[in-house]
Amino acid sequence: MPASTSEPPRPRKTFRAVLQATRSARRAASQARRVAKQAKREQRARERRDLWQDAKNLPNLLTFLRILMIPLVLVFLERGSPRACFWAAVVYSLAAITDVLDGWLARRQGLVSILGKFLDPLADKLIVAAVLVWLVSMGRMPAWAVVVLLSREITITALRSIASSEGLVIAAGDDGKRKTALQMVGIICLIVGYPYDFWFLVDFGRVDFVHVGRMLVYLSVVFSVTSAASYMQLFAQAIERRNRPAGGLPG
Repeated sequence: MPASTSEPPRPRKTFRAVLQATRSARRAASQARRVAKQAKREQRARERRDLWQDAKNLPNLLTFLRILMIPLVLVFLERGSPRACFWAAVVYSLAAITDVLDGWLARRQGLVSILGKFLDPLADKLIVAAVLVWLVSMGRMPAWAVVVLLSREITITALRSIASSEGLVIAAGDDGKRKTALQMVGIICLIVGYPYDFWFLVDFGRVDFVHVGRMLVYLSVVFSVTSAASYMQLFAQAIERRNRPAGGLPG
């Protein structure tokens, strides 16, 4: 007779064995959850320590100082006297100097941090927006120009956030740099806000700093619009290049 090829019967699992296996699986899952929670707590603690260490480095301390200068500038502007406006211009100028200094120190000392990347542009936009809005209430700037400038900043900030999330790098153009320089000098002139005898290499005579500041800010509005249009065009081109099939022809 041919040999039987049937497999030997498998031993049945008893109820006790199944119960023990279930309990072991539950214990293992519970232990894995505890380990994961502990790892998350440790990661959060490290992040808090990293953020605290970043907050204490010199470039970020200068950025915090620039934010604290905002109410001081507004307090001087609220007083409105020539002396108070002069000191408001001095404080704003110091804030502009810290803006240049903290970036230079961060790059030179290798202290570029996520916190700094967040705080530095935030501080710049906060002080510019606060002062421009305050100058409107003082009658030194028309509201439409401030609306255009602030709308441009909001739009470009949103586009940069989208570009960063999509992994796109878009270099800033020269128009944006010209806008920043004209805007900074123009705002300082508007803060001064009174006529003075002005001399720089040559005698300019009696200069009304409000008129000078408005002219510079109007020029910055022009560069704001052109730089925003250029940035939008570069953003659209970057999206198109990324979505274009490799080696394919544009549709």
